[in-house]
Amino acid sequence: MAAESYKPHAVLIPFPAHGHINPMLKLSKLLHSRGFFITFVNSDYNHRRYLNSGGGPAAVAGLPDFRFATIPDGLPPQSESDDSFRIIPSLCDSTSRNWMEPFRDLLTRLNSSGGEEGVPPVSCIVADGVMSFAVKVAEEFGLPAVMFSSACAFLGYAQYKYLVEKGYTPLKDSVKTQIRLKDFPSFIRTTDPQDTMLNFMLRETDAAHSAKAIIVNTFDALEQETLHALSATYAPRPIYTVGPLPNHTSYAAASLWKEDHTCVEWLDAQPPGSVLYANFDNILAPTRHQLAEFAWGLAGSMKPFLWCINPETAAAAGTALPPGFEEEVRGRGVVVGWAPQERVLKHPAIGGLLTDCRWNVSFESIAGGGLPLICWPIYAEEQTICRYSCVEWGIGLEIDNDVKRADVAAAVREVMGGDKGRKMKEKALELKRKAEEAITAPGGSSCMNLDILINEVLLC
Repeated sequence: MAAESYKPHAVLIPFPAHGHINPMLKLSKLLHSRGFFITFVNSDYNHRRYLNSGGGPAAVAGLPDFRFATIPDGLPPQSESDDSFRIIPSLCDSTSRNWMEPFRDLLTRLNSSGGEEGVPPVSCIVADGVMSFAVKVAEEFGLPAVMFSSACAFLGYAQYKYLVEKGYTPLKDSVKTQIRLKDFPSFIRTTDPQDTMLNFMLRETDAAHSAKAIIVNTFDALEQETLHALSATYAPRPIYTVGPLPNHTSYAAASLWKEDHTCVEWLDAQPPGSVLYANFDNILAPTRHQLAEFAWGLAGSMKPFLWCINPETAAAAGTALPPGFEEEVRGRGVVVGWAPQERVLKHPAIGGLLTDCRWNVSFESIAGGGLPLICWPIYAEEQTICRYSCVEWGIGLEIDNDVKRADVAAAVREVMGGDKGRKMKEKALELKRKAEEAITAPGGSSCMNLDILINEVLLC
């Protein structure tokens, strides 16, 4: 039998959205580097997107002991050409209703005695924090299962239960902080008790109590109070911080969109710390009016910028850059469809980030770039991450949801050269240093947690 058959076999299944796939793929690479055979589960639709993202078959070929598997996403056939089916509520409803049986069938095939030679039986499951059906299936197979999420966002979702039960009264003592209702993930703000997203998050955060452990993509020094609150909420289940997750370039690609690398060449010609990176990584696009206000705000700041606008998201919302904008910023502003994000965030020319506060880009900007943030949260946990960035960590400056070009220009000038911006930069660089210590220093918290996770949970 092949040597791979003696390896522990981890099956990882992310929620089928770009912001969930990328960190789960990084975690899978990290486990692979520690000796695990990996099966990474994508939806059929996202598998095809990987194939079309520029890497072709090589993008999903993996290594002999790092393989991709696919299952149907359960959405109607017209969803292939209609992105309205791929908004978050539809995906959440589909994963809850349709994914359990295909996932059970996949584990059965992987564990069958007639399975492919060299593929060891499954040892453990790593499920996205909102894919609790995978934990239920793992229980059927007698396998340890852990859930993977971010810290402050998951804690915010976990409080939905108490906010609903108490009629929005203050949080329980173990998790009480100076936080406003508007800072909780946005799905709490509904008048419909049957709201899809409210009830989905209530179910998923409650189901996390069934996991053997919870893994969070952060490091101890960044979110100590939040981690203590999570531990109190989910005791006795352990909480393991494993971030920041490394990016192993020898593995499969991590983007669902074709990346435009020409922007890196442009950055190479810019002075250190001179360029603002603007990226809205949300499945929801700005409206045409909002996009115009951001465009003219960036232009009015008179600062160099690189602006990443996902073409699929923009097209779905019918948004476009305003007439005359590209001519106005020619030579000091570059607009691309999708950039190699981590490479950009770590580039010495980048001095700040304008973001909608998705966790991936916010965390990567801290751990990889040590960057101050301009925050414009609009959906889901973005409000929570904005609150932490601006208040808890002191590295962010919030723009009102009713965005105005003058406010954008003022925020860019402040972050890229003002006194407050310099102080934010100093704090961000200090957090970057602590992030590096967590994964490189002897006794680094994330290194130690990964060892414990593997030896005491995944291999048990």
